[in-house]
Amino acid sequence: MFAERWAALRVRPTWTPGFDPSTALIRAGDWQVASMPPALERRKVEQLVEASDSVALEAALAAGPDALIFDFDDTFSPTPENVRRGQANLAALAAVDGPLPMLRPRPLYMRSGGGGSASIEDVSAFVGALPERAFLCIYIPKLEFPMEAVFWNDLLAELERLTARPPNSIRVCLQIETLPGAFYAEELLYALRERAFGLNAGRWDYVFSAIKWRSRTSGACLPPRSALHMGQPAMQAYEQHLARICARRGAQAIGGTAALAPDAQHPAPALAVVRADKEREASWGYVAAWAGLPELIATVREVFENPPPVTPIPERSEAEVAAALLGFPEAGQVSEVEVREATAMATDYFRAWLGGRGVIVRKGRVEDTATAELARTLLWHWLRQGVLLDSGDVLTSERFGALLQEEANPSEVAARLLRSLVLAPAIAPFFPTVAQALQEADSA
Repeated sequence: MFAERWAALRVRPTWTPGFDPSTALIRAGDWQVASMPPALERRKVEQLVEASDSVALEAALAAGPDALIFDFDDTFSPTPENVRRGQANLAALAAVDGPLPMLRPRPLYMRSGGGGSASIEDVSAFVGALPERAFLCIYIPKLEFPMEAVFWNDLLAELERLTARPPNSIRVCLQIETLPGAFYAEELLYALRERAFGLNAGRWDYVFSAIKWRSRTSGACLPPRSALHMGQPAMQAYEQHLARICARRGAQAIGGTAALAPDAQHPAPALAVVRADKEREASWGYVAAWAGLPELIATVREVFENPPPVTPIPERSEAEVAAALLGFPEAGQVSEVEVREATAMATDYFRAWLGGRGVIVRKGRVEDTATAELARTLLWHWLRQGVLLDSGDVLTSERFGALLQEEANPSEVAARLLRSLVLAPAIAPFFPTVAQALQEADSA
């Protein structure tokens, strides 16, 4: 059954901006998600930990978050050794009386070392490591279309049957971190309504996805990452859209990752930015959020334990929601400094990822797969649009090649990977598949 469903998932539907009229009954219905265990109701801050990093795991446990997310996705470099370490850490967690354990598995597009589904491998290891838990919690990443949510529900139901777990005892939060996922958020939640507890806003992955999809239908040039912040109306529309759905369906709205790295000597500026970000989410009805580092836990917890008054989010027509979600800002030109920064950031991260590290701290920010995907996709987008630089030049393949050579050794794998991604005629869906092909070619 799973093999057939997986084959079906490889054939992506053609997506166009807008809502599918056939889903009107789902949206008009009065259904609700299943009631939640008290431990889920109580939590305010969740710590994201790269699954194979034992040192980070110990630091997270010592910091005392309400929940601990074992991440095999955006902060994880899926080397065979990292997979083994991650599974060993899961097994060791069974003896720890601490935060509520959660899992973010590798997404459906990734294959395991043996050629099977990496998602199934990670979820199976998690369920097997914690057999005595009354319920288990999983974040489902990279969802785009309802068919994927149906697959996940089938998979989890079968795992429950095989392990003699009660039906729907594996609870899930859906990460809405793709542009199609935002349009189909209500349908995705409906497909998993008997086990879903919330929707999570994955903001950098969301912008990365928006560039991929908009490149098919729009000639607009998006600005740099620094301009794609939560002050932008399109980004606010995205978070408000998820909050509106959660309020209507009895689900929890879970905020994005607090990913600034405070200066050890002067942490106040970074913590103030994190606080303002979480206060905005709480004012829209979000009930918890992720912390990317242990030193952010206290700030995130304080906001959600003492939230500001919730400002009701007005209902919007489907046409208004669609227009708001697609209303990204446009850039008439991009500075060469921003192009250099995107090039350097992507190269730095690829170098770490290829070496087995899935998360780095760089210039006061926690960088992971999502931010690297955004950087390389912006570079591809600017090159295809022939963006005007502030120097008066147009970004060409030759100009990008020269900038890349200034930032990295052109012969190293990280630089070759970025070049391959940026100069490709079509935008690559995810960089790990391109990296794998490059490594296999080198070893042939």
